[in-house]
Amino acid sequence: MTSVITGDIINSTQYKNSNEWLMPLKGALQTISTNTKDWEIYRGDSFQIEIKDVYNCFISAVYIKSCIKLVKGLDVRIAIGIGSKTFEGESVTESNGSAFQESGNLIEHLKKNKANLKISTGNHELDSELNLYFKLISIPMDSWSSNSAEIVKLHLENENKIQQEIAKIIGISQDAVSKRMKRAYLDEILEVNQMFKKKVAQNLLKNNDSIS
Repeated sequence: MTSVITGDIINSTQYKNSNEWLMPLKGALQTISTNTKDWEIYRGDSFQIEIKDVYNCFISAVYIKSCIKLVKGLDVRIAIGIGSKTFEGESVTESNGSAFQESGNLIEHLKKNKANLKISTGNHELDSELNLYFKLISIPMDSWSSNSAEIVKLHLENENKIQQEIAKIIGISQDAVSKRMKRAYLDEILEVNQMFKKKVAQNLLKNNDSIS
């Protein structure tokens, strides 16, 4: 069982210098996995990354979004697939399995429906529930300012640091950090992440029981 994120940068053509969005994207992918075999940027502004710990795929998607939305006018479209890996290629885009297929098919659906975040696990009931959570939490995330994106990025990179320590990193007050976190709906995002993990764990346990 593995997970795959397929995505593309929204409004990338507005920037003549591709490094404006390419560097934040590379930084995000490298932070998630230092093994470059796990991710690839292709067709200019599209990317794919395998996240072997399926419980981390949602928060990884949030992290990628926070990195991209630091750049004014940019956003990212993300399709998450959870499933099997039946073939490992020399690069992630050459690998195959249901996780890769679900993610690849879903990104095309997102483009047609102008949505920015969705998941496909092969379990329609689970997908329906998770995608409702994702649809609701995408409302504030799609509207993040660069300050909101920055505070989410810093929190995810420094989960063990308290607000006062994060305040020192960016040179603002602890109260300002708290206000930015609220505007970013960080607490709600983390609650969705916990719910996501719980639902995925329950589904995996159910599948194991049915196999045994």
